[in-house]
Amino acid sequence: MGVHPSALQARPKEQASTYRLRLPGPTAVPERVRAAMARPVLNHRGTEFRAQLATAEALLRPILGTENPVLFFGCSGTGMMEAALANLLAPGERLLCVVHGQFGERFASVGRALGAAVDTVEVPWGEGIDVGAVAARLDAAEYRAVTVIHNESSTGAVADLASLGKLLRDRPEVLVADSVSGLGGLPMRQDEWGVDVVVSASQKALMCPPGLGLVSLSAKARAAVARETAMPRFYFDFRRALDAAAKAETPFTPPTALVAALVEALGMIHAEGLEAVLARHRTLSDALRAGSAALGLSDFTRAPLRSPTVVVLSVPPALDGGAIVRAMYERHGTVIAGARNRLAGRVIRIGTMGHLGPGDILTDLLHLEQVLAGLGYPVEPGAGVAAATRSLAAAP
Repeated sequence: MGVHPSALQARPKEQASTYRLRLPGPTAVPERVRAAMARPVLNHRGTEFRAQLATAEALLRPILGTENPVLFFGCSGTGMMEAALANLLAPGERLLCVVHGQFGERFASVGRALGAAVDTVEVPWGEGIDVGAVAARLDAAEYRAVTVIHNESSTGAVADLASLGKLLRDRPEVLVADSVSGLGGLPMRQDEWGVDVVVSASQKALMCPPGLGLVSLSAKARAAVARETAMPRFYFDFRRALDAAAKAETPFTPPTALVAALVEALGMIHAEGLEAVLARHRTLSDALRAGSAALGLSDFTRAPLRSPTVVVLSVPPALDGGAIVRAMYERHGTVIAGARNRLAGRVIRIGTMGHLGPGDILTDLLHLEQVLAGLGYPVEPGAGVAAATRSLAAAP
């Protein structure tokens, strides 16, 4: 049966010029990064690709704040979470997961699926982590590893990795941080802070399409990975990947076009300057929070460290977060996120990561104002844009 001509003529809304991807990941990809993916495909065992992979690693190390090797895999961030635990844990070993949002819960779920004995330190969503509570759990039992979400994009809370790293530096447990939605948008000082494993992925502040996972391993982590008693592993075997990385290769066929895109995106970050990139993320997220507050949407995050890459807003009781998300897309082609967890209907989430500028934030607020008014919520016309403009003007 052939394809009807009307199907070939359809123009999906996501291809229209009005489509705005404003999620907390994946993010809109800069044109020059997309163009890099269209270059000729390279031999993944050839000298050209080995040079490209080595460049990606060299450009990532300052962003990670590490001298450790960086490994690349074709997968999402969740794939790297599973890979990290499979390489660090032996069957039945204990895992302590700090849970302060949806993705902390996911780390615990991955550990249980692998057969680990999982304990959790539960933190009220949106609040900061009590490092003392983590210390008390470590004193009460022996664990192989501790997991934490660096930038919990479900709540907008940022973990104090420096304090957790200090706690674990001289202990046997390995500290594993998921920085999928953080890396490239907020500071990461892996070596200085004593973070043993950082997992991340391409599709958020690193400004690339989804599909490329990465991990950086400290010497302490590499010693745990080298054990023959760890979980069964093949494709995600970090031992095999470390051996290949020493030759600027990957053990199996990598997504070569995504590596080309990553090199281009990392070049953009370094050309702007990492500190300038991090400051831009802080400035834009502060402006969005200020503008949203002026429209009556308060910041859900109560943690002392708030995310510069995602803004999580409490929805007034008279409204439903899902309705706001739908109206933003239907009226303006602006794609924001709600929540697919216990916060469903109560919050909306807007990404402030990647290739963004003040105009993106002001447009978000203009669309949000119109949607709120259309849903019958009283707003002062122009209040959100005005508050954000003042915040931007006051930024250093």
